[in-house]
Amino acid sequence: MNAVDSLRRYRLAITGLLVVLLAGCSLAQPKRGDPGFAPVLPPSPAPTTQRSGAIFQGGYEMALFEDIKAKRVGDVLTVVLVEKTDASKTANTDTSRDTALTLPNPTVLGGTVSVHGRPILQNSVESQSAFTGKGNSVQKNQLDGTITVSVARVLPNGNLLVQGEKWIGINQGEEYIRLQGIVRPVDIQPDNTVESTKIGNAQIAYGGKGTLADSNRKGWLARFFTSILWPL
Repeated sequence: MNAVDSLRRYRLAITGLLVVLLAGCSLAQPKRGDPGFAPVLPPSPAPTTQRSGAIFQGGYEMALFEDIKAKRVGDVLTVVLVEKTDASKTANTDTSRDTALTLPNPTVLGGTVSVHGRPILQNSVESQSAFTGKGNSVQKNQLDGTITVSVARVLPNGNLLVQGEKWIGINQGEEYIRLQGIVRPVDIQPDNTVESTKIGNAQIAYGGKGTLADSNRKGWLARFFTSILWPL
């Protein structure tokens, strides 16, 4: 292999490493109007036939005692965020291993195998290895607030699939809350609210973007040295 081929392979390896580095360390920035959290509009009512001379006209009725709870596609529902997690984990690992192997010089035809009186087939191997690892993780999270979502689908059993997002612009950045999950109508309170802990398959995301969020995020080079790509 000549010097030109070695340089070409070196450049190709560096390019591949940079591609993997940028792909693994880049963070997808959230955008407004994600289809997975967009509000769902109710279906348009079918046109009704107007009958002249009758007291009741279809499509103009008024329900005086109708429940205000969300129950149809397009209805809105306020979710009270009461998320709180507290987790801790501790792990200790200590291992060691010693290996010793001796292979004496064999005897062939009554004599040892040697060259100029020095045995050439006598060998010995010794190895030692030790590993000590410790880990301690403590994580606490709390999310309070409210977000109003819309009913995207009414399931066959009557449960409601809800989804929605809320964006708040603060100074030089934006904060957002996204929520998606399944709500039982029986868990909806009379004021049309439900606690987030009662939402099934809940997917709740809270984050931000902008100058303030970027200042609290590691740079791509620092993330590389703390990622799985770094061999040490």
